[in-house]
Amino acid sequence: MSTKIVLVEDDPLLIDIYSTKFKESGFEVSVIDRGDMAPAFIAKEKPDLVVLDIVLPQKDGWDILKTIKSNEKTKGITVIILSNLGQKEEIEKGMELGAAGYLIKAHHTPSEVVREIKKILAGPQT
Repeated sequence: MSTKIVLVEDDPLLIDIYSTKFKESGFEVSVIDRGDMAPAFIAKEKPDLVVLDIVLPQKDGWDILKTIKSNEKTKGITVIILSNLGQKEEIEKGMELGAAGYLIKAHHTPSEVVREIKKILAGPQT
């Protein structure tokens, strides 16, 4: 069974690049491009992983992350932030709110993002 990913991203070019890369890597991908619709969509889809941008229309990624982690049905879903916001405070905030990882778009190629996702999904190596 393939891993289900929900990509929350509003940039059409990045949606195309990342959804193609995720599919090529064997993931099942759904995309949502509006922040206000993301929490309900995620609760309905129950993905294995959410790849979440922070800067989104209608509702930002911080609010979405808080909503996911405070909902009984979705709090166990792994969330990785994929954003251009790369300040230390933002990364710490993302991790404090429950993200499993924080990747800065400008610092990672799509292939590196897939590698990081696979590492996080595999869990801590003993």
